[in-house]
Amino acid sequence: MKPFVLLATRPEDDVALEEYDAVRRFGGLQESQLEHLRLEKGPVPQLDLERYSGIIVGGSPFNSSDPAEEKSSTQHRAEKWISTLLDEVVARDFPFLGACYGVGTLGIHQGAVVDRTRSEEVGPITVTVTEEGAKDPLLSQLPGEFTAYVGHKEGTRSLPASAVLLASGTVCEVQMYRVKQNLYATQFHPELDPDGLINRVIAYKDLGYFRPEDTQTVIDRVKDGPEVDQPKKILAAFVDRYAVRTSPVYRSASV
Repeated sequence: MKPFVLLATRPEDDVALEEYDAVRRFGGLQESQLEHLRLEKGPVPQLDLERYSGIIVGGSPFNSSDPAEEKSSTQHRAEKWISTLLDEVVARDFPFLGACYGVGTLGIHQGAVVDRTRSEEVGPITVTVTEEGAKDPLLSQLPGEFTAYVGHKEGTRSLPASAVLLASGTVCEVQMYRVKQNLYATQFHPELDPDGLINRVIAYKDLGYFRPEDTQTVIDRVKDGPEVDQPKKILAAFVDRYAVRTSPVYRSASV
């Protein structure tokens, strides 16, 4: 089959590799079936979409809504590259799944309001599937409510006109949406299990998601929290739906 590609912007090698491994495992992919493109490493050529089954965008220490003057040259370069890619991806309705940072990049590209009024502390939240979400193939195997991990400084305050809300939360209402038939974005992390989140808590304890002195409190909240075993099914459903084994025929989301 044609591989999927994970677009990453995490500068920490251990965190970036752990994210890749989690996406691969929960997506049910072999290493040969998931390419890892780290945009923070330097300039990269534009993707030839004909080579891939779909695109997955991971999380990032970057914030899409930060003022331009506060963004590094690396972030500017990565965001310009992703925006150019999204021009083609949206036009073609090419399979795309953006998690956390991906929700901001797709949202801003489509005209969403993304800012810091919808931030959430690191840990588990309850996600509620909307009526439209219950009909969507990526959520068909999940219950009407499930627990997911979040931890973000910015969120989507209002959806773009092109989007359909698939799942909601209380603090950050926009937790998952779809653009056209094949482009998805989640605010929560479908690739995280407790060990993965705890490793990120340790790696990012000085980046302002919480006070460094509260690191153990955050870790305990993850360890003592409810089971989080449903979001990974979204990754598996995305891979199963869009893996191109013969010709790229995309099914309607209403099927």
